[in-house]
Amino acid sequence: MALFSGDDLLCIRGERVVFAALHFAVDAGGALLLTGANGSGKSSLLRLMAGLLAPANGRIAWDGEDTGEDPERHKARMHYVGHLDPIKPVLTVAENLRFWAVLKTGNGAAAGGALEAFGIAHLAGVPGRYLSAGQKRRLNLARLETSPAALWLLDEPTAGLDAEAVAGLRNAIARQRSVGGMVVLSTHAEMALDGAEVLDLGDFSAATQMTPAAEETP
Repeated sequence: MALFSGDDLLCIRGERVVFAALHFAVDAGGALLLTGANGSGKSSLLRLMAGLLAPANGRIAWDGEDTGEDPERHKARMHYVGHLDPIKPVLTVAENLRFWAVLKTGNGAAAGGALEAFGIAHLAGVPGRYLSAGQKRRLNLARLETSPAALWLLDEPTAGLDAEAVAGLRNAIARQRSVGGMVVLSTHAEMALDGAEVLDLGDFSAATQMTPAAEETP
């Protein structure tokens, strides 16, 4: 049995079925790449995995237990990095990172090393409002290094990153997996990760699963 898994998941946003009958499984040290066209449900699936949305049907489990039964426990075991980079403009880069670290662990001591890992230590004293989009993304991803978490959920983490920053992210993911951590990430770009599984959400869209007869119905 996989450590982190989803079974027969149905996602509905508004009145639209985003995906149906979706299954996934990730084990310790594993990586899962989510692919598919815009609107196929990559971000929605990550939000389901994070407990920010509830599936309309199906179950997400951690070591066999439904993650919805103890959402705070599930939140404590993961880092979720979404599309938006919630940088506080009046705080410096270092202050932003310490703020996030204290929220997660009560301790901001790891902030310096995290800035080094993502190549922005030289920006430590710069207020957030002066950062470029790529620098904000690096700062947001640096949260991953401030505290251990068994599960990383990353929504388009390479957006706005240059080649150096992508390499830094790939190294961080390798470190996470080397100690048994798991990574699930969505991407439109090439993101080669050794031994990663690929889940194409286009295979689970409502249109894909319609029968020929249903497709012909006006």
